[in-house]
Amino acid sequence: MGPVRRLPLALVGGALLSLAFPGYGLWWVAPLAVSLLALATTEVRARVGLVHGLVFGLAFFVPTLSWSGSYLGVVPWAGLAVSQAAFLGVLGWGSAILQRHAIRPLVVGLAWVAQEALRDRIPYGGFPWVRLAFSQADSPLAHVAAVAGAPAVTFLVALCGGFLGYAARAAYRVIRPARSEGVAGTQRPGLRQPVTAALAAVVCALVGFAVPLPVEGPTARIMAVQGNVPRPGLDFNAERRAVLDNHVEVTVTGVTREREAGHPDPEFVVWPENASDIDPTRNPDAAQAIDRALSVAKAPILVGGLLEEPAPHFSNVSLLYRPGEGLVGRYVKQHPVPFAEYIPDRSFWRLVSTQVDLLRTDMWAGDRPVVFRVPARSGGEILAGPSICFEVAYDELVRANVVQGATLLVVQTNNATFGFTNESVQQLAISRIRAIEHGRSVAHVSTVGVSALILPDGTLLHPTTLFTPAALAADLPLRSDLTLASRLGAWPEYCAVLGLLMMFALAAGSTRRARQRKDQPR
Repeated sequence: MGPVRRLPLALVGGALLSLAFPGYGLWWVAPLAVSLLALATTEVRARVGLVHGLVFGLAFFVPTLSWSGSYLGVVPWAGLAVSQAAFLGVLGWGSAILQRHAIRPLVVGLAWVAQEALRDRIPYGGFPWVRLAFSQADSPLAHVAAVAGAPAVTFLVALCGGFLGYAARAAYRVIRPARSEGVAGTQRPGLRQPVTAALAAVVCALVGFAVPLPVEGPTARIMAVQGNVPRPGLDFNAERRAVLDNHVEVTVTGVTREREAGHPDPEFVVWPENASDIDPTRNPDAAQAIDRALSVAKAPILVGGLLEEPAPHFSNVSLLYRPGEGLVGRYVKQHPVPFAEYIPDRSFWRLVSTQVDLLRTDMWAGDRPVVFRVPARSGGEILAGPSICFEVAYDELVRANVVQGATLLVVQTNNATFGFTNESVQQLAISRIRAIEHGRSVAHVSTVGVSALILPDGTLLHPTTLFTPAALAADLPLRSDLTLASRLGAWPEYCAVLGLLMMFALAAGSTRRARQRKDQPR
């Protein structure tokens, strides 16, 4: 099959991969999509592999990241999709170099992990969204996250796809008419190779069943409050104190309803990012509203807020309030989102578009993780490690909370600016992978949804619908044991990158020796 005829494989593969992610939820098509890219980038020149990888990336990222243009228009959407597709172009280039003669499933697996490791870090701290692993929250392969993290899930999905591609290529050679049909001695390849490769793909897909996911542990009653906003879009907080008042009222109503139903009071209440739409440290009326919720809940409340500090910046924060004590702790978001919460290299990007100045004030970045200590009814403590919005997608930020002792992971987010799109369910899937990866319960709470409480095995409790008020309460296990993934950290990624570099070195050496033999006089 010629290079041009393979281009549709890349196009279809990218579109197919978009269906694997939440919103569609066809997680099982992810290996099939990877196999199509493997077929499109095998036995072609490096520049052809680059083009095919880029086409695959555009067909994948354009629909999957469509939420980025919900209210900002097509320019940021296109810019984000193209920038991310470039990484898959590099993957296609590398795959073509390492797969000159045949699909190598190990190359496919390592290349996907290395590509995501790069994409997760550059530029400006990277964009670790819609990784292969995050399509697998409902898949048995998600269990592997507990062993070696999200990179291991990505590796197995891609490895499975590599074997499927190898099987398809081998089967094609079996069934296609022999080029020299009718010539004596011509034999077609046997079925052993495609069958063996297909069986290897099945084994890869079933590996997750061998990984146990314990959920036992002391429990605490956790309540997550989704207060809703006056309207979706960029001006969700245009009405002063409306968002804060919503969360106060839903908290009061939720706690009252729980008591009437005979359920125990919550031991810890979690509000989402931007739940207080005005600075409660500078506005007494906001502080009084939070005090009202505290007096009814009789439990600490973790409030997502926006502080007018340090001047002239703002800080996206998690604020811990206790009944009778007020504000007792804070966490400052460590990874503000570039071009959304701050403008990197502002003078340069102003030359590209003056719209960068619509964001007049850059958000301040925190410099350390924080684990909040909350007294539990049992006499122990709830150790809550917060992540704010996009931070949940960064492996190292979530792991830092666990290493510092967190027994509960808290994800506070505000999805109001993305409307009725798949962004919220994509983010929820990431939190489910984090629960499995670290063996921790997760309180995932959004201003507008989708919110849920998550068990350490990734099971969802009480998922909400978009743009509805809700108060979710459940007894969540508080586990302190470290999974192997928590201990390993980024080492699986480092090993994948090293392995891929060694393969490039071997390929370069093989090419050099072949040229030397060709140049030798006969």
